[in-house]
Order: sequence, then structure tokens, then C-alpha cells
Amino acid sequence: MSKENLSEVEAKQKFREMVDSIKIAMFATNLSKKPLSVAPMYTKRVDEAGNLWFLSSANSNHNEDILRDADCQLLYSDGSSDFLSVYGVSEIINDRDTIDSLYNKTDNAYFNGADDPQIRAIKFIPEEAAYWSADGGKLVSLFKMGVAAVTGKDQDVGTSGKMDL
Repeated sequence: MSKENLSEVEAKQKFREMVDSIKIAMFATNLSKKPLSVAPMYTKRVDEAGNLWFLSSANSNHNEDILRDADCQLLYSDGSSDFLSVYGVSEIINDRDTIDSLYNKTDNAYFNGADDPQIRAIKFIPEEAAYWSADGGKLVSLFKMGVAAVTGKDQDVGTSGKMDL
């Protein structure tokens, strides 16, 4: 696997592309205690500053965790070739305009409509990120691994690196 650390503009572009294409993250809170508290969360938006936005319920475990300790980690995976780990801090936002801008009809599965008083926005501010990408996708990676197994020669099956956000 090749190493390619990305700096500012490249990092922000790759970060946004990965989050926009994967959308669902495992949202880890309570990082100082084992086991971590982890829940799947749908990324509603990446704003211009690179902050990630989610909706949650005011009385959820992860909201309670964030109020005690803002440190959080997001783990994204498309299930085959792209992986992203993002560490940062989160804030609970109870601003109706912000919530309304994030809310859509599919959120009715989790809330009692757009006016549900329990809806909160989570603003996740990234501090560090790392990525892994299997260049060419899953089939190309499997082929390269097969070549490596048969020939004994290293194959470049993808790229990984840190992102300077």
C-alpha cells in the first residue's frame, strides 16, 4: 500500500468526496472509557469549513456522552475499498434554523416530524483524519492480492495517508 499524506486543499477535497459518497459513519463517543459508545449516524452535510453535521435526539446516549466529553471519532467505510477515520470534537446545537436546514422527510423514521422538540443537531469539528483507498476498487485489489500470493512479489493495492484538514 502506498503512503500519500494529503495537505490542505487536496485533503479537504478527498475528505469531502469520501464523506459525500459514504454518508454513514460509526459515531464513537465516550472515548476515554471501554467499551466505546458507538452508533451509526447519517452525515447530513459537510459545511464550507469542513465540519460535519448530524441529527440526533436530545436524550440519546451519544448526546449525553458529548455533553460530558466532546472528543469523538467517526469511522466511515463503503464496505469494499474506501475507509476514513476522523477524530475531532462535537457540539450539540439546539438552533431551529440549523435543524430545519438539515431535516428532510426521511428523518421522520427517527423523529415525530420536523417540529419534534427532541431533535438536536450535532456539529462535528474534525481535527485529524486518515484514509485508506483500494485504488481501482475491490476487484482490482483482489486481483493484485492474488498476483502477490502467486508470485510472492509485493503489489500496490491502494493508498493510505493522513489528511491535513
